[in-house]
Amino acid sequence: MHPIFDLEPAATAMAAVVGAIADEQLTAPTPCADTSVRDLLAHVIMLTEASRQAATKEAVGRSVPPAVGPETALPDDWRARIPAQLKALVEAWRDPAAWNGATEAGGVSAPAVVMATTALNETVVHSWDLALATGQRPAADPSIYRFCSNSSVTHRPKAHRACSAPSCRCPTPPELDRVIGLTGRDPAWTR
Repeated sequence: MHPIFDLEPAATAMAAVVGAIADEQLTAPTPCADTSVRDLLAHVIMLTEASRQAATKEAVGRSVPPAVGPETALPDDWRARIPAQLKALVEAWRDPAAWNGATEAGGVSAPAVVMATTALNETVVHSWDLALATGQRPAADPSIYRFCSNSSVTHRPKAHRACSAPSCRCPTPPELDRVIGLTGRDPAWTR
């Protein structure tokens, strides 16, 4: 199967947000309930690697649910590691074989197309989380937001909805607000 979408616009947007985060912002809260910027960066490190392994199918039968929270270590090299892992993630999902069959990430098995869509949604949403928490504006190709808003995030594997709230407060926002609202977050969240 040929790739349905390219993760590069979302990955590039996330790398830009991560690159602008200052050390003093690591303790700031994020729109992801009870999660600091530091905690979310640690999650992004695990997420990008798990999603890359889902593309290569190297973790099938061995993946485990991700740890999230203050007990999860944030490596000292996070500023270099996250962009590198995002590039590897993009390349892995560019391989047509990545889109075939079932795969696994975070202890959840699903069709590869679902895992790729989950990786895209998580990248877009966590870019938004980190951007707002650190006073930035997330940016990506609007077609990515449209794709995310048209792919039902409620159909993502349960393990990948860990920091989603139960309802959307914005019934008809622009594409990015709609994506954010579908996760249960408030698109009007402020620091």
